[in-house]
Amino acid sequence: MISAQIQTAAYLFASILFILSLGGLSSQETAKRGVWYGIVGMAIAILSTVLGDDVSGYVYIIIAIAIASLIGIIVARKVEMTAMPQLVAILHSFVGLAAVLVGFGSYIDPKAHALSGAEHTIHLVEVFIGVFIGAITFTGSIIAWGKLDGKIRSKPLLYPGRHTVNIILVIISIVLGVLFVQAEGTSGMLYLAIMTAIASFIGVMLVMAIGGADMPVVVSMLNSYSGWAAAAAGFMLGNDLLIVTGALVGSSGAILSIIMCEAMNRSFLSVIFGGFGDAPVATEGAIEGEVTSINHDEAAQLLRDAKKILIVPGYGMAVAKAQYPIYDMVQYLQSKGKEVTFGIHPVAGRLPGHMNVLLAEANVPYDIVLEMEEVNDDMDKTDVVMVIGANDIVNPGALDDASSPIYGMPVIEVWNATNVIVMKRSMATGYAGVQNPLFYKENTDMLYGDAKDSVDKINMALKS
Repeated sequence: MISAQIQTAAYLFASILFILSLGGLSSQETAKRGVWYGIVGMAIAILSTVLGDDVSGYVYIIIAIAIASLIGIIVARKVEMTAMPQLVAILHSFVGLAAVLVGFGSYIDPKAHALSGAEHTIHLVEVFIGVFIGAITFTGSIIAWGKLDGKIRSKPLLYPGRHTVNIILVIISIVLGVLFVQAEGTSGMLYLAIMTAIASFIGVMLVMAIGGADMPVVVSMLNSYSGWAAAAAGFMLGNDLLIVTGALVGSSGAILSIIMCEAMNRSFLSVIFGGFGDAPVATEGAIEGEVTSINHDEAAQLLRDAKKILIVPGYGMAVAKAQYPIYDMVQYLQSKGKEVTFGIHPVAGRLPGHMNVLLAEANVPYDIVLEMEEVNDDMDKTDVVMVIGANDIVNPGALDDASSPIYGMPVIEVWNATNVIVMKRSMATGYAGVQNPLFYKENTDMLYGDAKDSVDKINMALKS
């Protein structure tokens, strides 16, 4: 048991560690340190909460923590990096569900109804808002998980009048909120339950209306929702640390979403409420040129002759786990005096920073991993670009095809290099479902096959 003063000090220290954690995660060099700050902060937060004066039932709490920790360890060890976006999405749903359950529990708590006047009204508003945000986060995250995992089609569901329906549902929820606050005792439970069902439906429809091209932004925004849900739970429980932590997660997730929208030349509100990532427009007839392919020996020869080489990774690299042989190839090319760098698009993969994590996993040095703007400036000086499992982020249609769903999104302009090698299993479209004119350009050659197998064969050809 610890006193309230010690608990408050522990909460303050944990809050500082969480802030340092976010600061550390802002750059690749300090990311690992930032993660450790977060781990230590969370350990302090849990211990100081469990050991508080007003907590009982320690046996049940310890058993629950042990079971949850075991599940978390098992899941984390089994999940591949390619499935990390799905894992993040489904974890967000748990936060939303927790906020809903905390709201209902807080409402039926006799201590809450012992309050009076403005204090009681404020608490009821906190409960209602917390449950509303939590329900949207819960169902929206499940739909995002389904889309990312391929269980739900990535094509957006854009039914006529969807915005009007959502607005009407929000207005109904506000009316239910007024009735809920005015209800005596626990008689407002019906209003709370109806609102929960409405909010759950809103969460489904909001994410269903968002297409595959915008899913990285959705994952980031759901992270923000989960933070605000946690903050709302903190208000309901009177837990200052939960309020601070939720606000940190909510605000940082929202800021990241806005930054990503700017990187994609998207309107933040348009992405969140649907309207982008629409059904793909067939452009096969408008594409000029002929697709040419090369073999592994020819690809190796292009690399031998090049002085400046750029590698653009995408989700296909993650699926094939090709980052390890790719770095072996980079080391060999560097030993021959060639300049090799990586170009990372802000939304490459299906999660913010997905490619950076994969490359760090293969021990690729941070200083050769560059942002999109940096590599675009020097593209005309690049001899060979290797596009590995990427599609939408190198699509020239984003710049010159107004009919494309990804029109206006900044992309890595690989076609401005002398030679482009595109490594793909087939000519299939990317996650946005859009045809890519890059494949038909004169300076582009396709290298079909599994990315890891192809890189291994190129390495053999280089070294022979």
